[in-house]
Amino acid sequence: MAGKNVHEFTADNFDAEVLKSDLPVLVDFTATWCGPCKALAPIVEKVADEFEGKVKVGKLDIDASSAIAAQYKVRSVPTVMVFRGGQKTGEHIGLTNRDKLVKLLGV
Repeated sequence: MAGKNVHEFTADNFDAEVLKSDLPVLVDFTATWCGPCKALAPIVEKVADEFEGKVKVGKLDIDASSAIAAQYKVRSVPTVMVFRGGQKTGEHIGLTNRDKLVKLLGV
């Protein structure tokens, strides 16, 4: 489903993979039934490939991990959030482009 540099985040690994990561983390909150999410996927993959080793990029299925989505008040998908040092430092709701994701990451 995801590219080689795109991680799969779940309720089980969110704490270790996202909140405790040494790198900034871009989380794409997504759903299998979401059309704009499918359109965003190749953009997220491109950012993951481009910034490999500098940023961790992954997807979280809001239906499979609804508790995490609720915790971060995700009300619509796609929603992209950036985490640094365990804290949310940026957010974009809706379909976006590469440049906006890079700006959100601050890399």
